[in-house]
Amino acid sequence: MATIAGNLAKRTFASSSTLNNVIKNVTVIGGGLMGSGIAQVAAQAGQNVTLVDISQDVLKKSETNIQNSIGRVGKKLYKDDPAAGKQFVEESLSRIKYISDAQKSVEQADLVVEAIVENLEIKHKLFKSLDEAAPSKTLFASNTSSLSIGEIASVTKRKDRFGGLHFFNPVPVMRLLEVIRIPETTDESYKAMMAWGKAVGKTCITCKDTPGFVVNRLLVPYVAEAVRMLERGDASAEDIDIAMKLGAGYPMGPIELGDYTGLDTGLFILEGWHKKFPDNELFKPPQIQKKLVQEGKLGRKTGEGFYKYTK
Repeated sequence: MATIAGNLAKRTFASSSTLNNVIKNVTVIGGGLMGSGIAQVAAQAGQNVTLVDISQDVLKKSETNIQNSIGRVGKKLYKDDPAAGKQFVEESLSRIKYISDAQKSVEQADLVVEAIVENLEIKHKLFKSLDEAAPSKTLFASNTSSLSIGEIASVTKRKDRFGGLHFFNPVPVMRLLEVIRIPETTDESYKAMMAWGKAVGKTCITCKDTPGFVVNRLLVPYVAEAVRMLERGDASAEDIDIAMKLGAGYPMGPIELGDYTGLDTGLFILEGWHKKFPDNELFKPPQIQKKLVQEGKLGRKTGEGFYKYTK
């Protein structure tokens, strides 16, 4: 007999078509970790998914990662019913197509979610081409974590059907989805995106198109302020991290967190915000972080950042 978790999962997946009757065909642009995760949760929720990347190697890696990840989900949800777990995995995987032609991928799409590099010019080029190829009904969304949704949407003719859908890594595990609406986003479009987010199993919150939305607007300056404290010599990296873990109940200290997410990623976000809002001191990039990034010490992924790591 299926577990309670399995029964809950089945009810969630079975109800997704009711919750999400507007969005049945989803195109995800970008085969990296975020794009793969978004494609996975949509397929698990019973939607037809097309995952797009210009690199066949990336698509092949994405397919392998999704197969492994859905396999783990199936075993966990249906640990007392292997046959049901196998069916869940097979059906989820059967809903995903992998192609490299972005324009072709959106011809039948109800929703397009972009999850490519954080570069406004590249996003503009992509959305211009998709705007021409997609039906007028198609909703567009960006998974950007730091760029303005309004600026991304500015090159399209569907700002009324454009929003932000900011997932968190790893997508299949993290429960939050930030749904961003710009002034032009209609209530109908916004409600459809909220319903879709709930249908793929996320807890959805709403935020205006403000830098970093909710999470990163608080988190990035928090990490930067901890780095500035270290830079001034107020306390050691270890003591700053211990203080926030034991004094504030955080699972990870801010210096550790900066290393974990990538010092280059944090610096990229800060530099973009500082350029746009030069008078906001919270957005000023710390010099010590700039130096580490220039030296290629980006955190965990390179084996050294503020801390050294062994494999």
